[in-house]
Amino acid sequence: MSRIDIVIIGGGPGGYASAIKATRLGLKAVLVEKDKLGGVCLNKGCIPTKALIAVAERLHYIQKAREFGIQVANYSFDFPAIMERKDRTIRRLSSDLSQLMEINKIRVIKGEAQIIEPGLVEITDPAGEKDLIKTKNIIIATGSKAVKPTIPGINSEGIITSEEALSLNELPFKIIIIGGGVIGIEFANIFKALGVEIIVIEMLPRILSPIDEEIALGLTQILKQKGIEILTDCNVEVMKETDQRLEVLISTTEEERILESEKVLLTTGRIPDIGNLNVKKLGIELKEKAIKVNKKMETNIPGIYAIGDVVGKIMLAHVATREGIVAVENISGRRALMNYKVVPNCVFSIPEVASVGLTEEEARRKNKNIKISRFPFRYNSKALIIGETEGMIKIIANGDRLLGMHILGVHASDLIAEGALALSLGATAREIINTIHAHPTLAEIIANVAERIIES
Repeated sequence: MSRIDIVIIGGGPGGYASAIKATRLGLKAVLVEKDKLGGVCLNKGCIPTKALIAVAERLHYIQKAREFGIQVANYSFDFPAIMERKDRTIRRLSSDLSQLMEINKIRVIKGEAQIIEPGLVEITDPAGEKDLIKTKNIIIATGSKAVKPTIPGINSEGIITSEEALSLNELPFKIIIIGGGVIGIEFANIFKALGVEIIVIEMLPRILSPIDEEIALGLTQILKQKGIEILTDCNVEVMKETDQRLEVLISTTEEERILESEKVLLTTGRIPDIGNLNVKKLGIELKEKAIKVNKKMETNIPGIYAIGDVVGKIMLAHVATREGIVAVENISGRRALMNYKVVPNCVFSIPEVASVGLTEEEARRKNKNIKISRFPFRYNSKALIIGETEGMIKIIANGDRLLGMHILGVHASDLIAEGALALSLGATAREIINTIHAHPTLAEIIANVAERIIES
């Protein structure tokens, strides 16, 4: 029985980031993962979907090649090769991650962990062998799992989850996507680019409900122009198989409709996954289905911390990473508090969406006097040069102090970093203007939109 400083249960972004941080602070950490190192993000989520989005983007560029005087005739794509590249990307990153663990001398154990008591973890390996590890601290980073809605016929053949969508051997002719959140919209873009007929069904009044409404509605119009059908305020009543097809009965306040499809993709969200950890027996306090923690990422049990999706706050890989670093810094004796006020949120659609800080709706509820400034991509020289002029950048401010930044347009996920830094530092619109932005770049739009805040 060995003695260490931290046992980390879960090898996703939060888990492995915690282990690396612990090593750099001179702590001895053990990382336990029952499946594949990298968790959902690397193996079944962020990375494989972005690998497929990269394909969709290149097809988008080919379709626009004529605008640049480039003639591309009779092009085609190889779907099995596309999926193999996606798998190859995962294998490469997985190998790099394993090497990173070795470089940092982090012991990684494949197996399922059970907390016997605070300071004592039992690990069962795939062969059923058990090992006990004494530890000063435990970090729970067991992630989340997909939610299956309770709809009659939900288990019919042809109804798939995002994980199964990433493992398709051939393209269906049509997919109905249930759920207009980030996952649903990204898959809609992927499969539409590959020539699949797409219908997105969302029960709320609009897609991407946490995103600024103006930005979400702008993306909706672009997606509809691409031929993606988006049905909002819409409930799925029942699904059933018929003649190798799926029938989906939907209802709105005005009518009922039957839709037919080859596949139905469920993207209706995720919930914390505590797995087989007996948290109730340990007395760990829960908030609904999530583990309750304070700003130090501590549970109510001394020496036990929780991070990532399992705490049910903001389910993003970069948030889990930061939560893990906060937990380890507190374990090491430093004082660190988790702050969720400046979290960039990205949707890898075509074009992309990215946001940080307050939406216009939130800002109006919290502040009496706010300023809204917008600047379209079509007036930017770099956007015109690269032929990507859809969308805009929007800034929300109180006086000239930034409250939020929202982007619909090419490279939004990269551009939002300036907004995140500005909000983190409490920057004003004038300070953004006084920062020289290179020309010609897309980032100039941020200075342009900040200037309009000053002028308004």
